[in-house]
Amino acid sequence: MHIGRFASADGTTWFWGLVDLSADTARRIVGPLHEWAAQAAAEQTPPLTGADLPLATLRLLAPLAPGARVLGVGANYRAHLARFGVEPPKHPAAFIKPDSAIVDPGGEISYPATTSQLDYEVELVVIPTGRAGEPVLGYTIGNDVSARDAKNLGGLDLFGMKALDATSPVGPWISTPAELGAGRQPEVELSLRVNGELRQRDNTGQMIWSVEEVLRYLDDRVALRSGDVVFTGTTAGVGLEDGRFLEPGDVVEAEIAGIGVLRNTVGKRS
Repeated sequence: MHIGRFASADGTTWFWGLVDLSADTARRIVGPLHEWAAQAAAEQTPPLTGADLPLATLRLLAPLAPGARVLGVGANYRAHLARFGVEPPKHPAAFIKPDSAIVDPGGEISYPATTSQLDYEVELVVIPTGRAGEPVLGYTIGNDVSARDAKNLGGLDLFGMKALDATSPVGPWISTPAELGAGRQPEVELSLRVNGELRQRDNTGQMIWSVEEVLRYLDDRVALRSGDVVFTGTTAGVGLEDGRFLEPGDVVEAEIAGIGVLRNTVGKRS
């Protein structure tokens, strides 16, 4: 199943919808995500209402539930670390983003005035149904756009790098584990293109810490809730490696097999 979050035709309300890609339609799901997440995680159809709605008449929103936290880990692919001659840390390097950092599918990635090194990072994003050890609702795509030149008092400034407003696209929808042929650990290809040029490609099976280990690490520190959004790290090929950072007008396409394509454009410099 694919589950999206949509704005109504007049833009005044939003709803969760079950997506039928073969018919290019979505049908409204009844109730908030936490009420039907476990049901959908078990590949059971959530409660539906109304008629099928053409996707062309709806605006797709980032699949972020109200009150959800946006968490993430870095340094989780050996290929990425190898490019910089770095050994994997002893445990995941985690961070948290404000929800204001999130960008809808098709939306514009802002180019904040605080950086001149805006970088892309395709990532598998996990949507849990609750605490670590419970089934996950599914997966979506994240582009963890980072300000690489963020520094604070001579050191790394994760807030300035990861928390900037309107810089982190997520979407296009949540795909349940069966869509990825996955149990607890998907092994599917992920890639990223800038203006059609392939920049990143790897397989999610190459994570240093598995999805389950990432969720456990986070949950031991911040109790996970149904609908939280968890970025799981990126692989080699980022702009920091060769200095080819994002520029205004760039079209960025992040893709994960079994989910789809997350496409966004970089806006003007602030």
